[in-house]
Amino acid sequence: MKAPRVTLEQWRTLQAVVDHGGFAQAAEALHRSQSSISYTVARMQEQLGVPLLRIDGRKAVLTEAGALLLRRSRQLVKQASQLEELAHHMEQGWEAEVHLVLDAAYPTQQVVSALSAFMPQSRGCRVLLREEVLSGVEEALIEGKADLAISGLILPSQLGTDLANVVFVAVAHPDHTLHRLQRELSYQDLETQLQIVTRDSGRRQQRDVGWLGAEQRWTVGSLATAATFVSSGLGFAWLPQHMISRELAEGTLKPLPLSNGARREMRFFLYPNKDRQMGPATRILSDLLLQHAQNSAAPVPT
Repeated sequence: MKAPRVTLEQWRTLQAVVDHGGFAQAAEALHRSQSSISYTVARMQEQLGVPLLRIDGRKAVLTEAGALLLRRSRQLVKQASQLEELAHHMEQGWEAEVHLVLDAAYPTQQVVSALSAFMPQSRGCRVLLREEVLSGVEEALIEGKADLAISGLILPSQLGTDLANVVFVAVAHPDHTLHRLQRELSYQDLETQLQIVTRDSGRRQQRDVGWLGAEQRWTVGSLATAATFVSSGLGFAWLPQHMISRELAEGTLKPLPLSNGARREMRFFLYPNKDRQMGPATRILSDLLLQHAQNSAAPVPT
């Protein structure tokens, strides 16, 4: 790629001429001589090979090409300023990016609220968000791939802070065999039916949280897929209540009338990476996640 022939300073000069209404005004604003401003613009036109300004009476106005290039140049100068500002923040210890790993069962809306509040304070810091299931979150911490992690598991050798409870509800399609029994259900009733289980995304020590040991088990890769399967009449599952609120309201999913265990609560915790010092951006995001965490449980339709 060829090096640019026009510098950022030249684009800033052209912008000053247009924004301040002329060469003399631009010279005063930039604390330069009028002749140097005129020379800079003339040199730009020579380098680009297109006229940027034309004289209309006693005033210099943009040509059509000049107007287009000026609009693009504003984006270029703004991005360069943001880049320099980011470098300044990094020099002060501000992170370029924060890696946030969370269990897919955690309410997305809580994270969206925290990230919305983080954005105006981010100073250009990017958030890399990654979803895992069960032990996949722990592995991300152990492997150093997470600055902050949200998990429903109590992780050994990690100090977590309480975030929120997530309610899991045993559900099946209203026409499922279990609902057609029209009575309170027992463990033995579930044991003979197909259970949909979400795969643990970890590779080291995968867990079968929630599996009853049913004769038939289908394992899927995400909670969203599990919800689709069950709402289509395939099996039963415990699913996060906040995730299936629409299906419960529309009647494509119905809570199972279990004698016990129809609802399960999982407490979620926020874990920082204990092997690295928390930077200012990570600390702000951590505080916001705690601030915006709330119990996402809603009344279960009956």
